[in-house]
Amino acid sequence: MTPQDLVIRMLPPFGGWLALASLALPDGSPLRGAAVAAFLAVGPGAALVRVCGPALRARGAEGPAERRDADFAHHSDLLERIMLAVLLSVSAAILLSTVLIAAHALSGDRVLLTLTLLTTLAAFCPALRAGSAPGTTPPAASGAASGAAPPTRKGSTS
Repeated sequence: MTPQDLVIRMLPPFGGWLALASLALPDGSPLRGAAVAAFLAVGPGAALVRVCGPALRARGAEGPAERRDADFAHHSDLLERIMLAVLLSVSAAILLSTVLIAAHALSGDRVLLTLTLLTTLAAFCPALRAGSAPGTTPPAASGAASGAAPPTRKGSTS
């Protein structure tokens, strides 16, 4: 692992610990609100997307028939990872808040601390290995006839 990989891996937990540290600022401080909102919007999801990254990259996006944008697959995959990070972060915050409400223990500080701890734990998890698409078998193991249809790619309609 290169130092650059380590820095990228530790950015989401660092954002969480920075958001926790910002709680020492006065109530209503714009810096406090920005740090907490930025972490809650992206932090936990970014750590989870990094863990699932190789599995997500195993099947790239397929562009439209006419290629106007040569970098379609790169931009499409990047947008997919960003949106997945945001949606996973919001989902984690809602799920954790629901659990804390059920336990009669909801507070903003607890939600932030728990999500920061979970984000730190996810940052230390190894990345998942890319496997074959669900429902398909590797070509060497299948022994299928050469006329078999290739597996579909992300974004394709067939």
